[in-house]
Amino acid sequence: NLHVRFVHNIYLLFQETKNSSVVYTRWGKKTCPSNAELVHSGYTGGSWYNNKGAAVDPLCLPRDPEWGIYSDGVNGGKAFVYGAEYQTNNSPGYLRTLYEQDVPCAVCLRRNRAVVKMFPARKTCYKGWKLEYHGYLMAGYHDHPAGTMYTCVDEHPDTLHGGDANKNGRLFYQAEARCGSLKCPPYVEGRELVCAICSKE
Repeated sequence: NLHVRFVHNIYLLFQETKNSSVVYTRWGKKTCPSNAELVHSGYTGGSWYNNKGAAVDPLCLPRDPEWGIYSDGVNGGKAFVYGAEYQTNNSPGYLRTLYEQDVPCAVCLRRNRAVVKMFPARKTCYKGWKLEYHGYLMAGYHDHPAGTMYTCVDEHPDTLHGGDANKNGRLFYQAEARCGSLKCPPYVEGRELVCAICSKE
């Protein structure tokens, strides 16, 4: 009968969601939250901050790279991947101490979830969503030629061992609100923005 079939279809949909998983990157940390499985812990990489042809997305590069066909030596007609540094010398509080340190990352698997999303300007998740981690919204410097993506860096960032030299690469600056077409209130001119990574069944 129709009712039984409907209930069975709802059950199958529930089972599908129950068995699904999502993967996200925890930027600025070497580990995943306790409710997620670590796929790999790696190095944040990306394009050089001053390159006009830069790729915009950051990469979470593994600590155990594999190689295909290659030719060692820098060849100009290529795309380049560099490491990443925190550029937090103008940030408030403890984030300032991370200045020019290299940025780690962790790829995390969260079971029994159907979707994961970054919510800017939120430390908590909306009703029905579960918090994976929260932190600070970061991106490239507003006056550098390279395009970047807004990235949610963990509230208590880690650094990479031996990565305190100023070698540049992809640079992470805290993002702050600018009033105008952005409504103030509720936003505040020059205030640093937070972010939350949330998942939903």
